[in-house]
Amino acid sequence: MTDTATRQQAAPAAVTRRRHLPRLRELALLPALAVLLVVGGLVNDRFLTADNLISILGASAALALVVLGESLVLISGKFDLSLESTVGIAPVLGAMLVVPALAAGFGTELPTPAGLLVIVLVGAAIGTFNGFLIVKLQLNAFIVTLAMLIVLRGVLVGLTEGKTLFEMPDAFFALATETFLGLPASVWLAAAAYAITGFVLRYHRIGRALYAIGGNREAARAAGIRVDRISWLVFVVAGVLASLGGLVMTGYVGAINANQGDGMIFTVFAAAVIGGISLDGGRGTMFGALTGVLLLAVVENLLTLAQVPSFWIQALYGGIILVALMIARFTGGKPQT
Repeated sequence: MTDTATRQQAAPAAVTRRRHLPRLRELALLPALAVLLVVGGLVNDRFLTADNLISILGASAALALVVLGESLVLISGKFDLSLESTVGIAPVLGAMLVVPALAAGFGTELPTPAGLLVIVLVGAAIGTFNGFLIVKLQLNAFIVTLAMLIVLRGVLVGLTEGKTLFEMPDAFFALATETFLGLPASVWLAAAAYAITGFVLRYHRIGRALYAIGGNREAARAAGIRVDRISWLVFVVAGVLASLGGLVMTGYVGAINANQGDGMIFTVFAAAVIGGISLDGGRGTMFGALTGVLLLAVVENLLTLAQVPSFWIQALYGGIILVALMIARFTGGKPQT
């Protein structure tokens, strides 16, 4: 009897600890970031300068927007691998409708605002099509978005013929070049997007519904939540965020090439997973995702200053994903199958 009572008392305590562990994992990135900043300052005099720190924020703004979109899809219990191709194809289509034919455009020479609007609409259209295939036709999200990634990448290379587009209006670079209070506009855009999304997830019924859908889709449907509509909307929002990320990247690089966004999805998943976004759906916060982005940005900056080749940085990202998955396995308390 004594043993049984002891086990009954210990069980709720164990459940409580498991509930708090994911939150602790998200907050655990803060001391890790602090340690990296201290180490960076000790090993390189340029690391803690204002220019370098602003450069880190500006360089990570595009990644932050794509990670935000992917995090929403993951919380809903789905995947979207095609976001990395949206980062490339959306700004290319917008630019080719604006620039003259002599500058590798379509020759339509639309006004610049129309070209910028097309970028967002292309992202929304890709997300809408993905949502239709996955939500309405109930196709596998991983396979659908993988196929879409390949299709869009082929279209991107075909449209540009492998060339790089340079002669775009200044508005295409404004998010990276214009500053406010010393920070690029892209940083303010990413910060606003995270703040709004974090508020919606925490306090709005759609945010709570999204967690419920990711946690148990059928239970959410039985509770009266419009599962299909919200799941579809998430793919559209993710597509729009990826297209904006592509526009930010275009401004940061100063051009668009046929490889824009290529391989980016691995970094996106690394940032989301180490930030506490669950691959099983239903768990994770925007604060955690943002700290994941900042951690990877600081690591990349440190390695770049140390002149470490880029392929070693990619290898490090893969290792980070594996470690984060193992941590998620033990904090989540259930197999990831």
